[in-house]
Amino acid sequence: MRSDEMARRNDSPIGATHSESMEKRARKSAAYRDALEEQQPYEQFARLVIDKRMQLGLTQQELAKKMGTSHSVVSRLESGQHRFSFATMRKLAKALDTHLVYGFQDEAPDSKSRRTPKRELVVSA
Repeated sequence: MRSDEMARRNDSPIGATHSESMEKRARKSAAYRDALEEQQPYEQFARLVIDKRMQLGLTQQELAKKMGTSHSVVSRLESGQHRFSFATMRKLAKALDTHLVYGFQDEAPDSKSRRTPKRELVVSA
């Protein structure tokens, strides 16, 4: 198959794309689906951190210095593949000149319901 044909079909020259492979594996394995679901909040938080760091014009190294930690900690945090402590989140919020907000919500938001779920939040200075 020619490369222009592969591009039109959106195929990888070595097989399926990464996302296609992940979807296929998730369809076959409940354990894999559970692992993806468990990792999702860390990946979402990582995107928030990257966006905020970029808005402030900081490098990972500069953010690490403001946090009093190493570049590798910031890199791992931004990868979305590692768990991190509450203390790290507080340092991060302070270094990003923002506040950490945490709490509980009684139920998941329902797009069909007009009722707002009850939230109890705490803002860390």
